[in-house]
Amino acid sequence: MVEAADHDFGGEFITPFGILDLTDNTVELKFTESKVTADFMVDAIQDFWTKRGYSESKERLVIFADNGPENSSRRTQFMKRIIEFSAKNDVKVILAYYPPYHSKYNPVERVWGVLEKHWNGDILDSIETTLKFAGTMTWKGNNPVIDLVEKVYETGKKVEKRTMKIYEEMIERANAIGKWFVTIIPEKCKDILNMEIKP
Repeated sequence: MVEAADHDFGGEFITPFGILDLTDNTVELKFTESKVTADFMVDAIQDFWTKRGYSESKERLVIFADNGPENSSRRTQFMKRIIEFSAKNDVKVILAYYPPYHSKYNPVERVWGVLEKHWNGDILDSIETTLKFAGTMTWKGNNPVIDLVEKVYETGKKVEKRTMKIYEEMIERANAIGKWFVTIIPEKCKDILNMEIKP
């Protein structure tokens, strides 16, 4: 007989990060065995942007997001990375955050609801099982794209204050709600990033 603790789910864990493209309702679910960090999120956005061919066709990206600890507009590593994304892809980025207790209005939250209902308490006893199960859910009649990201991400990365002060110059914050609505202009980013930032 093997003893198991109550709510013992084994030693393997993966965490999903979801992207819902509102232009055509495409869903991509990226899973990681490490923490969902700011770097993981921006890498996922960059990968999605590239695979969809948006680098050649889109001039603006609006990201609807909650104000979580890793993607907050005050999270220095996230803002640094999303600014670099804007400059690299020559795309205007608008970060539109839902205030606390209002994330249910974010369309991607409905994707999570569908996935939870699809799982319906089934036993997800391995990473392979979890990925296959997630891939069989449907959103607007289509299955999501599933990806397991094997890169291990470092947690707790921060940008030093002096450097972040320079990056903050590339950010346009809306009056009165600057924490919740941020615009990043690629031309402005490229001008400042081209300047040498000494340690």
